[in-house]
Amino acid sequence: MASSVSNTPYHTPVLLKESVDALAIKPNGIYVDVTFGGGGHSREILNRLGEQGRLIAFDRDSDAQTNKIDDPRFTLIANNFRFLHSCLRYYNIETVDGILADLGVSSHQFDESGRGFSFRFDSQADMRMNREADFSARELLKLYSQSELQHVFKTYGELNNASRLAQAIVSKRGQKQIDTTVELIEVATPFLPKKDLNTQLAKLFQAIRIEVNKEMPALEQLMLHSLKVLKTGGRLVVITYHSLEDRLVKNFMKSGNLEGNIVKDFYGNAETPFILCSKKAIIPTDEEIVKNSRARSAKLRIAEKK
Repeated sequence: MASSVSNTPYHTPVLLKESVDALAIKPNGIYVDVTFGGGGHSREILNRLGEQGRLIAFDRDSDAQTNKIDDPRFTLIANNFRFLHSCLRYYNIETVDGILADLGVSSHQFDESGRGFSFRFDSQADMRMNREADFSARELLKLYSQSELQHVFKTYGELNNASRLAQAIVSKRGQKQIDTTVELIEVATPFLPKKDLNTQLAKLFQAIRIEVNKEMPALEQLMLHSLKVLKTGGRLVVITYHSLEDRLVKNFMKSGNLEGNIVKDFYGNAETPFILCSKKAIIPTDEEIVKNSRARSAKLRIAEKK
């Protein structure tokens, strides 16, 4: 009972073969795709599962539900992957053979003009991955203090002008609330390098999106839960798109903790719950980047639980 891979226009999966190969799929195993999106990775996993295999997928974006796969081996959970452990227990699953995470934003979310993820469109300042959430980019721009805004821009966007940018937003909202992406761009542009404006705007929108959706705390929870639910020999496969994500995943896979502190035994040997399956991150080929420019910043890391 195999599903044929049919990637929808919703999202082009990045490092598809490399990431699914990395799971080392057992035909009768249980796997989790914590970032379902357009279902590209999930469909390929199902292609490789036998009749007794099972795939659990997560996605908090209601738009992803339209891509649900009609397959008895497949379950789609409309929730944040930060609740991985409790959601799996709800389905009477204690351990799994592999976890795949393709982090970041889907092509669909970027290209939907009304979502506010991209500076290419004039839309409401939204950026919520879960459209039922109360907190959006508009609330962030309205409620965060200057120091909080500066922290978001510096930490999640690595913007050099974070302080002046935060000050400008606070000053502007004293006159008029910033409601749209265009209004945000108008405020930000004077404080960003003109020669690299699009890249800087992308970093600004990334920073706000990460904070709105609490992406880093969710990723931390996912990493910790992976230790609880992965079987011995189970694989953790993660695709990241910016340095903050990649650093966290890299350190966790090396050490088994969020701080990246490697504990050593009496003899000086590193005590870590994972075996690294590749010392360096796997990156897309030039050919893939030409076909899908959004793959250019992707890094794939793989670890196996001891």
